[in-house]
Amino acid sequence: MKGTNAIENKMVSAKAKDIKMKKSLFTIFTYVMLILVAMVMVMPFVWMVSGSLKDAATIFQDSMNIIPENPNWDNYPKVWGSVPFAMFYWNTTKVAVLTTLGTVLTSALAAYAFAKLEFPGREKIFFLYIATMMIPDQVTMIPQFVLMRDLGLLNTHTALILVKLFHPFGVFLLRQFFLTIPNELSDSARIDGCSEFRIFWNIILPLSKAALGTLVIFTLLNSWNDFINPLIYLSEQSLFTLQIGIRYFQQLYGADYHLIMAATTLSLIPIVIVYLFAQKYFIEGISTTGLKG
Repeated sequence: MKGTNAIENKMVSAKAKDIKMKKSLFTIFTYVMLILVAMVMVMPFVWMVSGSLKDAATIFQDSMNIIPENPNWDNYPKVWGSVPFAMFYWNTTKVAVLTTLGTVLTSALAAYAFAKLEFPGREKIFFLYIATMMIPDQVTMIPQFVLMRDLGLLNTHTALILVKLFHPFGVFLLRQFFLTIPNELSDSARIDGCSEFRIFWNIILPLSKAALGTLVIFTLLNSWNDFINPLIYLSEQSLFTLQIGIRYFQQLYGADYHLIMAATTLSLIPIVIVYLFAQKYFIEGISTTGLKG
């Protein structure tokens, strides 16, 4: 009997070791795949920064050398002085910040209505609104342009802000998060005499920092990197944003790819800094909004 138990214990032990070994191999395989995918995703950015520190002769001849032997830091002052980059920065910052603030405010108000207020047809209206995400931007581009032209907003930053001010994705993201906040909180506030706006402003928004941070980053990135709308609505150089400014710079220095890489790197520095400071809210907001609601 003891011999049989010993054999069974050995079999169980061997099976446990086998399972542990398979888990370890799967973990190693997962990490290797994640590292490879991360390298593929990061490599274009690394190559861009590396190219910005080379000269015209070595950017392609020595393209596989990520760390230049003699970094040419003069590319950045040369780019900065060739076109009014400071003005492009200011225009882009103004449009991106105002667009982000407006989008977050309109999305939060709409999401609160869809999540916390009871009114006839709420779910159907929300479904129809979210369904507009399926419409490609190219379909609405011409009607938006005609509308802005009739409003006399062509060649203004106001047009860039208005066309991006209302976005169903922001409403969907915040509504899903607002649904995770217990209704008892807002019900108690109503009993105490709070208005709906005060409940929204003093209770719901302070509890939704993670989701709001995520929406801020998404909207800021989208507005900062927008190329199509500035190309359509802006024609004066004094109104150019960074993306159009880089296009203008490329027309002047089309063959100098090292300078174009330097200009592109300059355009990304602010957005990378914002992401580094806000990544905590970004990750937290994505995880909580994706798992609940």
